[in-house]
Amino acid sequence: MITNTELEYKGDLYPTKIVSFEHEVDSISFHTDNSVILKVTVLRDSLIRFRFTTKGYFSNDFSYAVDKNHSHGYNHLEISEVADYYQIKTSKVKCRIQKNDMRLSIFDLEDTIILEDELGFHWEESYEYGGNIVKMSKASKDGECFYGLGDKATQMNLKGKRLENFATDQYAFQKDQEPLYKVVPFYIGLQNKQSYGIFFDNTFRTYFDFCHERRNVTSFWAEGGEMNYYFIYGPEMQDVVTTYTHLTGKPELPPLWALGYHQCKWSYYPESNLKEVAAKFRELKIPCDALYLDIDYMEGFRCFTWNKEYFPDPKKMVAELAEDGFKTVVIIDPGIKIDKEYSIYKEALEKDYFCKRADGPYMKGKVWPGECNFPDYTNPVVREWWAGLFKELISDIGVKGVWNDMNEPAVMEVPNKTFPMDVRHDYDGNPCSHRKAHNIYGTQMARATYHGVKRFAYPKRPFVITRSAYAGAQRYTSSWTGDNVATWEHLWIANIQVQRMSISGMGFTGSDIGGFAEQPSGELYARWIQLGVFHPFCRTHSSGDHGDQEPWAFDEEVINITRKFVNLRYQLLPYLYTMFWQYIEEGIPMLKPLVYYDQEDIQTHYRNDEFVFGNQILVCPILEPNSLGRRMYIPRGQWYNYWSNEKVKGGKEIWVDTKFDQIPIFVKAGAIIPKYPVQQYVGELEFDELTLDIYYKEGKEKSVVYEDAQDGYDYKKGRYSFLSFKTTGKENELIIQLHKEGKYDTNYSKYKINLIGLPFKVKTIEIDNVEVSFDKNTLEKEGYLIVDKEFTALHIIGE
Repeated sequence: MITNTELEYKGDLYPTKIVSFEHEVDSISFHTDNSVILKVTVLRDSLIRFRFTTKGYFSNDFSYAVDKNHSHGYNHLEISEVADYYQIKTSKVKCRIQKNDMRLSIFDLEDTIILEDELGFHWEESYEYGGNIVKMSKASKDGECFYGLGDKATQMNLKGKRLENFATDQYAFQKDQEPLYKVVPFYIGLQNKQSYGIFFDNTFRTYFDFCHERRNVTSFWAEGGEMNYYFIYGPEMQDVVTTYTHLTGKPELPPLWALGYHQCKWSYYPESNLKEVAAKFRELKIPCDALYLDIDYMEGFRCFTWNKEYFPDPKKMVAELAEDGFKTVVIIDPGIKIDKEYSIYKEALEKDYFCKRADGPYMKGKVWPGECNFPDYTNPVVREWWAGLFKELISDIGVKGVWNDMNEPAVMEVPNKTFPMDVRHDYDGNPCSHRKAHNIYGTQMARATYHGVKRFAYPKRPFVITRSAYAGAQRYTSSWTGDNVATWEHLWIANIQVQRMSISGMGFTGSDIGGFAEQPSGELYARWIQLGVFHPFCRTHSSGDHGDQEPWAFDEEVINITRKFVNLRYQLLPYLYTMFWQYIEEGIPMLKPLVYYDQEDIQTHYRNDEFVFGNQILVCPILEPNSLGRRMYIPRGQWYNYWSNEKVKGGKEIWVDTKFDQIPIFVKAGAIIPKYPVQQYVGELEFDELTLDIYYKEGKEKSVVYEDAQDGYDYKKGRYSFLSFKTTGKENELIIQLHKEGKYDTNYSKYKINLIGLPFKVKTIEIDNVEVSFDKNTLEKEGYLIVDKEFTALHIIGE
């Protein structure tokens, strides 16, 4: 037994004094006399990476999260030295590293502190596993707020919370339960009207403490790996989120149908049941673009097989559904049934593609098929093999999308619900245990699935959805928030989760509308659909164990409400598609919590419910039963009630009356909202006019509309239409200017312009400085006029 030695208990260790540094292009490395190295890399003037090692050298620099296809660059980099510290200065910030203990502070150019170390970097030797438990603590000022961290079932503002990141199958999770399915170790700090971001790129189990243990200290730590984090300076939250999204990557455009309404259940079978569901949607005229098949479509839950008793001719069935506008999406899980007669199992076994335990045997665990082995998706050879398995599903049968589930990875009948920590992974040539690979396993499965679906769907675009994800997964897949519950509390949780995911880089997210577990009342389902149509991914999903959850499982009133709001989503598809375009082009989140929308208004800092859908539509769901109204906060500016067209002044909390078939929706004054006619599925109708709802504002406002062929890749060759509208409202005049970019010519030839809130009667209309005649009676009674889409300037002049 060792006693009274350093090895018995070391406790926390810290860097000592800096003894040397070297500067190479965009990186500066600082060395201490106890072999700690801090490497500071300036990627942009507002994006700085801090990477520590305690070994005297760095391991291979590898990240699944960072998008290697995105380039960076800075404008200014200056290094200087004074008595106590080194300073790195860019055109946006100054970073000072203390010579005596390597603690660092970051300032803006006016020397206002943005972020400073408390204890700074420290570590604890991990003798059980080897390596270190790496830790970082930062000083936090009074009034500082924290946001982000992806899939968390808690308040929008994380101040006072302690959270854990370890991808976990949490069936029927509760409010504040930790951890959940996704891992996004990125947060946004807001203090003194300045925002900054921290992305802790470490795939081990990580923790974040936002002034929970100590009032003025924020800390984050990991059970292994490096202290490797990125600092992002705003000062606007919008800048932080955009920079983070560029760093970890953005998706390509989905096909437009993927933004329609989807219907799912565990499970629709046999084929006759699925076709009955499809027929009922068309009979009730509730638009729907996709139907999902859960695990029961397979033969004994074996991936890439079909139960021929339930689905005797899948190709014929998929084709017949497609004739009526339905795209078929199927589930694929990671567990491969141990069955020597099963060709996929045999091939993976022969090629040694399964994960192994530390002592050599294959990792074995129980999931739906029974005992399974699991492919190592961190091996690029295995990912390529997995991608090739989708040929029959996509190319031959005609399936349009794939749904990855159970990929945390989830394992049944074991205490920790997942792989043992000694399981080995390739990690793209950086061999490691499951401690390091666990949080990225689901993302690498989704990545392999994406490449397979994309390969065989070409020239159409792929659609993939995943339950588990790590930062950067948005490059490959959409997501949903997992196995929620049909309760009012979960409606509240869904609202916050999707907002938080949106500002955490993963915008294409939604919840199981109505709740997966248990059975919603008609009122709860109606209120959930009213929220769900404003989420980027919109799908009803439920466990068949708890009853039916199609819209017609409820009464006529709920059916009508469902139809009304799904119709509204289909009308708003060009607006939603434009939101998506701005997300992939500029890293702008599709849903904007109020604090993101206006961080300088302190009233937004603790708001949970309201959010801005796109740039110009304010949504506030009804989250309690028996409510025909609610108080809500209207952001600063002028807004129109969507239902009544009444204009209200923002910057205050107001009571809003609603009916059961409404929720509070407001449109920003000056906005131009594009609308399609209602379709039962994307592409059903050819139409000759695009509706533009124009909300009058005294002053200027800009709106944009993006369109393309709605699928395929021609948009990458410039075949898209990007319309920039600028409205200028005066006391007696409204001017609408239009600029078009792109080579795509839309099918419609006219705009139907709805004028809302116009404070004067129209006397004259000029198009491109030429006065035109118009139906004054129609304009005054119906509020709209028809104009040719080729105009560049429209002047509406009052009497």
